[in-house]
Amino acid sequence: MSMSITLTVNGSARAIDLDDLRVTLLDLLRERLDLTGTKKGCDRGQCGACTVLVDGRRVNACLALAVSLDGAEIVTIEGLAQGGELHPVQIAFLNHDGFQCGFCTPGQIMSAVGLIREGWAGSDHERVREALSGNICRCGAYQGITEAVLAAQAAMAEREDAA
Repeated sequence: MSMSITLTVNGSARAIDLDDLRVTLLDLLRERLDLTGTKKGCDRGQCGACTVLVDGRRVNACLALAVSLDGAEIVTIEGLAQGGELHPVQIAFLNHDGFQCGFCTPGQIMSAVGLIREGWAGSDHERVREALSGNICRCGAYQGITEAVLAAQAAMAEREDAA
């Protein structure tokens, strides 16, 4: 059985024919759309390396069937920077040494963007750690990551105020 779906991926409308309705969003992004920034980690939704935004909310792409997302807006790490300008979360990760080995970083950044927009960041490290608990850091960069999320939260609020 096959089906056609439409997604908006990083701002571009995409019509996609699915020959296998069991394909996950993660596999669709990486294997069909060549968006390899989203990483395949545990493939069970436990590590968060595959986190993307679906209609503005954090989703583990390895657990989402692409066919169930017909009409959705997807943002991956490749779509976060705009016009060559890094997103405030990306800047904060640079400034606060939140980058890891590179395997988990895209998922951490996408989760950080989502949790800030969802209002989960709060104002302290403990709350940020709890909100990021679905993303596993294998390199021990949590201190820099939580500093980055708190800094990015302030930068995103200033950006929205300026808009």
